[in-house]
Amino acid sequence: MTGVPDSVEFLLMRHQNRWDLPKGHCEAGESFLETALRETEEETGIPASTIEIDNRFKFDLFYPVQYSRTGSQVFEKQVRYFLGFLIDKPDLVLTEHPSAAWHHWDPPHRIQTQTIDPLLESVAQHINQHGFTARTR
Repeated sequence: MTGVPDSVEFLLMRHQNRWDLPKGHCEAGESFLETALRETEEETGIPASTIEIDNRFKFDLFYPVQYSRTGSQVFEKQVRYFLGFLIDKPDLVLTEHPSAAWHHWDPPHRIQTQTIDPLLESVAQHINQHGFTARTR
């Protein structure tokens, strides 16, 4: 996919009080990209085989988390995001979120300061430099 499409949208998943993207833990022997594609398919019903990945883009977030099973111990969580394109907008089959929404690509976006906004800013910089180009994995 090259050039600038007429209409570009991105998908966000809705939690009770925030927007998010599909994500989850890596399974044994699984790469970050394999995890991202598996989790996207599990949480949205979008087949991994229909997603074209721009393999020049990745975005990492690190933040502290606490799990109820480990008491007050704080862990640093890493989340890696990839940039993927779809030819057609599929019907969604949501399994872990009450809803999802396609948002029009029109940076700068102000959705969620600590996670979504920095990711979308990085995507905008990447697109300004490289355009809308997907390279399959």
